[in-house]
Amino acid sequence: MDSKETRSMQGSLPGSMPRIMQRSEVKESDTWELSKLFPGEEAWDKALGEYEKMAERLPTFQGTLGKSAESLADYLDFSKELNILGERLGYYAMLRKSEDESATAGRTMQGKFTMAFAKAQAAGAWENPEILAVAEKDMELFLQHERLGDYRIYLQRILRYRPHTLSEKEEKIIALHSEGAGALSNVFSALTNVDFDFGFIDTPEGKKPLSQSTFSVFMENPDRALRQNAYETFYGFFDSHKNTLASLYSGSVKQDVIQARVRGYSSARAAALFPDNVNEAVYDNLITAVTNNLESLHRYYKLRKQALKLDELRHYDVYTPLVPTAKKTTSWDEAVELVCDAMLPLGEEYVSVLRGGLAGRWADRYENKGKRSGAFSAGSFTGEPYILMNYKQDSIRDMFTLAHEGGHSMHSWYSVRSNPFMHYQYSIFEAEVASTFNEELLFRHLKQQTSSAEIKLYLVNKRADDLLATLYRQTMFAELEMISHKQEEAGKPLTTELLRETYRELLQKYFGAEMVLQEASDLEVFRIPHFYRAFYVYKYATGISAALALAERVLTGGQKERDDYFAFLKSGGSRFPIDSLKVAGVDMSSPEPVNAACAAFGRLVDELETLLGAC
Repeated sequence: MDSKETRSMQGSLPGSMPRIMQRSEVKESDTWELSKLFPGEEAWDKALGEYEKMAERLPTFQGTLGKSAESLADYLDFSKELNILGERLGYYAMLRKSEDESATAGRTMQGKFTMAFAKAQAAGAWENPEILAVAEKDMELFLQHERLGDYRIYLQRILRYRPHTLSEKEEKIIALHSEGAGALSNVFSALTNVDFDFGFIDTPEGKKPLSQSTFSVFMENPDRALRQNAYETFYGFFDSHKNTLASLYSGSVKQDVIQARVRGYSSARAAALFPDNVNEAVYDNLITAVTNNLESLHRYYKLRKQALKLDELRHYDVYTPLVPTAKKTTSWDEAVELVCDAMLPLGEEYVSVLRGGLAGRWADRYENKGKRSGAFSAGSFTGEPYILMNYKQDSIRDMFTLAHEGGHSMHSWYSVRSNPFMHYQYSIFEAEVASTFNEELLFRHLKQQTSSAEIKLYLVNKRADDLLATLYRQTMFAELEMISHKQEEAGKPLTTELLRETYRELLQKYFGAEMVLQEASDLEVFRIPHFYRAFYVYKYATGISAALALAERVLTGGQKERDDYFAFLKSGGSRFPIDSLKVAGVDMSSPEPVNAACAAFGRLVDELETLLGAC
């Protein structure tokens, strides 16, 4: 699609900015094709009725799971069919709502399914406790039965929780309290996203609103005075609410610690890592390895200061692009071919399936009014691994987003075809590996293909910034979470002052001597939503470390290395993530992949320094 066709598609008017399309104006070929889930709303409504009737049968199985392997298999067969149907219903409703969040149909379907799903969950809430109540010797015999073959991994995952499961009465009390578990996160979100009115920032184009979403845009603006104004205005609001925000975060940490203690875990971190069977040493290795490799990060900030010609580097100077003028127009079809060319080392099947999906109708391609922002991949057992995009042909970054989401979708494609429903889903720990692997292959391909020094500089700068954000920044967040939970577990109150002091020390550690921190800089600790879902951000850092190691292994290896990577893509939820990645050829229980990722960042800084000198 060329730029003229794009302007026509968006309804450009003379003398005006391009108009954003209504959903009804989008060409069908540019949208996802959801018929593998349901042919339409009427079929969806009919299936919802079937789901509700099936869910009503759940209590009839209660009390039967421990009688025999056959009775347990009967229930799991029924539960599987119910959950496959529920997944289809849920995904279809979510995807329809995402394509136009202002449309009644999608919102209505999601609302209906949410209520039906909640009733089904309540009707089957007895399942795990009843499975755990089966005597260990009986369950050992059950697991040998041929009818439970596809359910063995699913059951073993449940049985791992036996030491951390309480009596039926105690579990009921915890369940009742769990309804309010998300209250602190919800209050934080409402306060910072809804109640905070940050006002407007004066720009050469007039006043523009400052918000949580536009803050990052202001931080990328080349006008330093504008960045400073936006930064100080933004954090002024956090300063005036710092005690409330500190209380919210402190309360969230307390909840984590209490939950872990009630269930008999050694710490809140151990409780969070238990579902993926990740040893706490993996977390410690990440922080230690990154800490030992901060020299390259500090060198990058020194280079940034020099490139921007600054007397001193401030917190609001670290996001503005060093190469803001790089331009490359790439149509959707051209982007698909570039991404597929970059994936050629993965072989004919991978490239053929990916090209067919992206050139076909896996993806909802372009922005329309009411469409959810950003991008995601939504792979399910029944439908295609659908991709939501808001693709812009003048954005190189959007091409990387396409490669990223394509990686998720191909991971889902292989997982579905290699596993039964009950354990086809891979963990978040593994999820970012396949996506960032694809980004690395695309980066190397584009850098090799381009003859433009400006584009090459942009690519290297972008890749360095991506590694910084995913490896170093997420590790800093992970370190803050570790420290704050240890402080709470040691009986040290998480006051406003302590949280700011702790975070400021981390800022100084990670930014190094070149950074001159503002008094307000440590208020950033109160604006990170990830902190209300403790101990998961470290997975982004381990994920990109694994992806870089695997990309290097596949590109420099042969058939065996490629086969090992595909064994990982096909694992689904059949293995715990550390074991799954070992099959691929990388050992995340060792600090070596993180050390290698830090070394890769160092090489990017070297290259960036050379390219900036050349320019």
